[in-house]
Amino acid sequence: MITGFLSDTRFIEHDTGPGHPECGERVATTMRYLQQHQWFSDIKQIESKFAQIDDILTVHDKQFIKRAEEVCRSGNSYLDSIDVNVCRDSFDIALLAAGSAIQLADEMMLGNINNGFGLLRPPGHHAENDMALGFCIFNNIAVLARHLQQKYKLDKIAIVDWDVHHGNGTQHLFEEEPSVLYISIHQFPYYPGTGNYYEIGIGRGKGATLNCPMPAGSDTDDYAAAFQHKILPKLDEFKPECILISAGFDAHAADPLAQMLLSDSFYGWMTERLLEVADKHCQGRVLSLLEGGYDLDALARCVAIHLKTLKNLKEKK
Repeated sequence: MITGFLSDTRFIEHDTGPGHPECGERVATTMRYLQQHQWFSDIKQIESKFAQIDDILTVHDKQFIKRAEEVCRSGNSYLDSIDVNVCRDSFDIALLAAGSAIQLADEMMLGNINNGFGLLRPPGHHAENDMALGFCIFNNIAVLARHLQQKYKLDKIAIVDWDVHHGNGTQHLFEEEPSVLYISIHQFPYYPGTGNYYEIGIGRGKGATLNCPMPAGSDTDDYAAAFQHKILPKLDEFKPECILISAGFDAHAADPLAQMLLSDSFYGWMTERLLEVADKHCQGRVLSLLEGGYDLDALARCVAIHLKTLKNLKEKK
């Protein structure tokens, strides 16, 4: 069984400016840490690629894409929201992030990998159909889900978002669709203000959104209870054909942007539980993409644990 890994030094070229927490050093520090470990050489390296505009149009408004390109190339310092800092290269790097998510999907569906992780940026889960928000330009996980739907005709895709912030963009893009189950466990009340328990989907999509809002100070026991009593039963009920993870690591106790208390090892625990669901329902197919995580050392350690769990659990089968 093969775990894929995708990253690219060009992700660092999305320059968010001095002191910004969503910075290129997130990728650089994590890569340096991973490369210190012998096991990392056993993980299949996947080449990145740029998304086409048609790929982005599957989830984003045409005028938004045009505006994003114009703003970035003009040298403006932010796009749409003051928390989405950009530079002249940001549009291209956002295309690279979304395209790399697609590349992971293609490698998995062709049978070249069984699961995989993308260490990419800018992140994506806050990006709405027509607006950049919360450090995010294009919604990478949503582009990935649409690609699996359209190219590979998957009928049931589950997106599990364990970033400490609710993925408003992902929820809104799919909340009317019964074919995509969106599950989020996040600090609440907190940015961006969405993700209350009563947000369960709209119309035909009612019941295909599950929010698990957690108060500040929640720890591994609290998260484990939410997984065991809410998240895992919902996944078993849905029976996904693929599980996608919006893998933010900012619910870690060391993270400076939130007030949760997760440990390094708990990211391995969550990964194990989702792999078990995937083994049961979707031939082990799991893909995860980096979202948040702003303590550089904790991020690197947690990414390593996540990757090792993806790989090692599969090796035991």
